[in-house]
Amino acid sequence: MNKKIAVLIPCYNEAKTIKKVIDDFRLELEDADIYVYDNNSEDNTDEIAKQEKAIVRYEYKQGKGNVIRSMFRDIDADCYILVDGDDTYSAKSAKKMCEFILSGKADMVIGDRLSSTYFKENKRPFHNFGNRLVRFLINNLFKCNIKDIMTGYRAFSYEFVKGFPVLSKGFEIETEMTIHAVDKNFKIVEIPIEYKDRIEGSQSKLNTYKDGMKVLKTIAILFKEYKPSAFFNIFSLFLLIMSLILGVPVVLEYFKTGYVPRFPSLIVSGVFITLSILLWITGIILQVIVKKNRQMYELYLNLIRSKNV
Repeated sequence: MNKKIAVLIPCYNEAKTIKKVIDDFRLELEDADIYVYDNNSEDNTDEIAKQEKAIVRYEYKQGKGNVIRSMFRDIDADCYILVDGDDTYSAKSAKKMCEFILSGKADMVIGDRLSSTYFKENKRPFHNFGNRLVRFLINNLFKCNIKDIMTGYRAFSYEFVKGFPVLSKGFEIETEMTIHAVDKNFKIVEIPIEYKDRIEGSQSKLNTYKDGMKVLKTIAILFKEYKPSAFFNIFSLFLLIMSLILGVPVVLEYFKTGYVPRFPSLIVSGVFITLSILLWITGIILQVIVKKNRQMYELYLNLIRSKNV
C-alpha cells in the first residue's frame, strides 16, 4: 500500500519564495500532497501557490501555532513534512526525513540547522543567542539533548500529529512540539540540514524580543505543567532557605539567653517554612496527576494507532 506524504507549508506574505519552495519539494517528493495554508497574507502568496497546483487553504486566526493546529486537524497522512515558506530550508533532506518516519524509526524528525550552516548564514545575532538560550534551558530542565529546538523544518508520524494538543498561537509552537515529544517519550531523530538566510526583500515574521519572551514564557509554563514537582520544589527550597536564614539566629539566641529578641523575624520565618511545606506538597500532588495523565495519554495513542492500521 502506498504511503501518503503531506508537505505542510504555513505562509504569511511569502510571495517572493513560495513558488520555489513548492517546486523544490515537488521535485524531491513527487507523490506528496503539498498544502499551503495562507495566514492572512497581504500579497498574492495564495494565488502563486494555486498556480503551482498546491492545495491552498486558509487560516484566519493570525499566528503560526493557529495555522499548525488547523493543518494537524484537517489533514490525514502517514508522514507529514512541516516547512516554512521562506525558502530557508533545503528540500533535499525531505526524503531522508520521510524514511525515518515511514520506517517507524522516528515519530518526529528534527531538521537541525544549528549543527550545520545556521550560525554562518543567519545575520541576526540575537536570534543566535536566543536559539542557544532556549536549547540550554530545555535540555537542562527536561533532561534531553536536542540540538535545534526552534527549527521550522520537521517530519512527523500520524500518531504524533493526531495526539499533539496545540496550545500555542505563535512561533512558540516549535518549543511546545519539542517539549511534548520529549515528555511523552516519542522517538526523536535529528539530522543536520542545509540552512540559508532569507533572500533580499523577504522579511522575517519573527520578532526577536516579543516572540523571544513568548518562547521563554512557554518554557516556564510547560516546565510547571510537565514537571510540577521540580518546579514547585525550586520555590519551596528558596522559602526554606529564607526561613532558616531568618529563624536560626533567633532560635540560637533563645537557647543562649532564654529570650526571643526579634519576634517579627521569627514570625516571618514561620510563615516562610509553612509556605515551603505547602509548595512541596502541591508539587507531589500535581506530579501524581501528571503521571496519571501520561497513562491516559498512552491509552489514547493506542486508539490512534489502531485507527491508523
